[in-house]
Amino acid sequence: MEDTAAGPGSGGRTAVPLADLLRERPPMARELPSFDTGQVPAEPGPLFVEWLLGAVRAGVPDAQVVTLSTVDADGRPDARVLVLRDVDVERGAWWFAADADSPKGRQLAATPWAALTVYWPPLGRQVRLRGQVRTADAGRAAADFRLRSPGARTGVLVGRQSERLGGSEELAEAWREAAEVLERDPLTVAAGHTLYAVLADEVEFWQGARDGRHIRLAYTRNPDTSWRRGLLWP
Repeated sequence: MEDTAAGPGSGGRTAVPLADLLRERPPMARELPSFDTGQVPAEPGPLFVEWLLGAVRAGVPDAQVVTLSTVDADGRPDARVLVLRDVDVERGAWWFAADADSPKGRQLAATPWAALTVYWPPLGRQVRLRGQVRTADAGRAAADFRLRSPGARTGVLVGRQSERLGGSEELAEAWREAAEVLERDPLTVAAGHTLYAVLADEVEFWQGARDGRHIRLAYTRNPDTSWRRGLLWP
C-alpha cells in the first residue's frame, strides 16, 4: 500500500502518492549565492564563520543549529540537533555543550569522535566536518552554563535526558524543584554540564546549484596541523 498525502491546493480532499508529492518539491528551486573557490582562506574555520554570519544576515532561521552525529556502544550511528556554542578558527575547533550523562555524553566518553553537519536551505549551503572530540575545563563549562537562559539552565538541572517519562505531572514536579534550586542559588551549575570541541580533521563546504553542478570544497588537516584543500566531484 502506497503512502499518500494531500496534494498541494487540495484542501486535504485529494490524496496523492507521497513519492509523487516529494518529486513535485525539488530542492534549491531558487536563486542561490555563488561560491568562488579560488578566493578562500587557507584554513576552514574563517570560511565557516563567513558562511554562518552570511546565513544570519540572510535571516535563515536557527542558523546556529547543527546536527551532531556519534556512535553507540554497538557501533550504530546516532544523531541529534543542537546549538553550536563557538568556533575557534585558529585551532579548527567547533564547540557544543551536552550533559556528560546523556546518551551523547556517554557515547562520546566511549568513542571520542564525532561529526557535525549544518544546512542553510535558503542559501543551498551545507558544511560537514568530523574529528576527535575534547572537553573544556570545568571553569569554562560553568561559565557557559551561567550564560544560558533560566529555562535552559532549569532543563539541564532536571537531567535524566532521554530516560522514560511517566507523565507530564512528573516533569512538572522535577521542573519546579530545579527552578527552586536556581532561585536559591543563581550560580548553581549542573554537575554534568560539559563543553565539547570537535577538533576537525576534515571539513567540506557544499554549495548547491539549481542545475545540479554543486560545488564541493574539502579541507583536510595535515600531520603538522596545516590544511590542504581541493575540489570534489559533485
